[in-house]
Amino acid sequence: MHEEIEKALSKLSKAPLTSDEFEKYCAKRKLILSCPVIQVAGSIGKSCLVHYLESIYLAAGYRVGAFFSSSLDGLQGMVRFGGENIPSKDLLELFHKNEKDLNRFGLTYFQASVALAYRYFEEKKPDLVIVETGLGGALDPTNLETLDTRLSIIASVSMDNTAELGTTLSQIALHAAGIIKPQAPVLVGNIDTTTLDTIREEALKQKSTLYRVEAFHFEHLVEGKFHFDYGPYKDVVLGTDASYQVINASLAIEATRLLQNDFPVTEEAVRAGLGKPNLPVRFERFGRVMLDAAHNPESAEALARCARTIGQGKPVHVLFASLREKNIAVELPTLANAVYTITLTTFDHPLARDGIDFMIYADDHPFEEDAWAALGKLLAEHPEDAILVTGSFEFVGMVRQRIETEGLPA
Repeated sequence: MHEEIEKALSKLSKAPLTSDEFEKYCAKRKLILSCPVIQVAGSIGKSCLVHYLESIYLAAGYRVGAFFSSSLDGLQGMVRFGGENIPSKDLLELFHKNEKDLNRFGLTYFQASVALAYRYFEEKKPDLVIVETGLGGALDPTNLETLDTRLSIIASVSMDNTAELGTTLSQIALHAAGIIKPQAPVLVGNIDTTTLDTIREEALKQKSTLYRVEAFHFEHLVEGKFHFDYGPYKDVVLGTDASYQVINASLAIEATRLLQNDFPVTEEAVRAGLGKPNLPVRFERFGRVMLDAAHNPESAEALARCARTIGQGKPVHVLFASLREKNIAVELPTLANAVYTITLTTFDHPLARDGIDFMIYADDHPFEEDAWAALGKLLAEHPEDAILVTGSFEFVGMVRQRIETEGLPA
């Protein structure tokens, strides 16, 4: 049923309302999202952080809403309540109630998604909503001035989306810092001093206390799951063998500590939430094939550090496809230093890089037009090795869907 809504949303305006116009649109319709909010921004890790926080507070017994900026299930997977995607019936009803209004005001897909999500949360009245920004923060549709933000989290800042957010880390950080609300605390991940100074200045303007995630210790892998210590929590066990999730889990723990007075949670709830499996296409295994949507240089670097874990002692071979907007001049060398081979490919998307776009890399990495055939070829040529499918979220999601439908290629 959600396919019908995806098609309708894709036909909405391609010229977005300004942030002020969207704010006014929401205000007139009383889309204020009056329940308490944790808002999460960042270049990488924010979806996984939202997932961890959602899992922890659900384990603690709270009625939790969560908004993800993207999902393999489209809008239905972006809007969650009680740990479940919004039911098709509810989504269809919600969309039809608001369809004329969305079209009349020319909202984009993402603006419409935010409006419908906030309407749904207003109806459900959760104890807490965890919101992931789409792009940046200051001008993002999720970032209404009326939000009852109890904690802002800036997970990371890196050189991504430079056309929209700026060409320096300070400019990008300033956009992310736009989610900081007056007198509400802000938590930041491991970011450099210059970037931190930009965020600290904005926190001072908002009279908000700034906190930094602490260092984690003794991280190690046991039977396919990472263990680590953070603050008073000893031997925390994650439901994944992705080492890059340790920092996301540390941020989640620190967030619950900062909100302990408003939303108390037990250590048991924290451990239960962090033990949940990863989101799809985040270090997700299908036999010898690993799927991970490392879509920018920082995420590619984090993935490269996991190469030994991915291979489990065997060589790793990469199948890679990307959108044209992404900085593959950094991503590809980063991955190449950690794996045995990289095969480039393309997929059905208007912005996907094709053979011509990859031509300058032809001497280093072969190009295969058919991604599915290329995956089958890698499996056949390297019967004992690990295969990593990575690049854009859209590409990895497409491969995942086909694996779930057909199984791995013979």
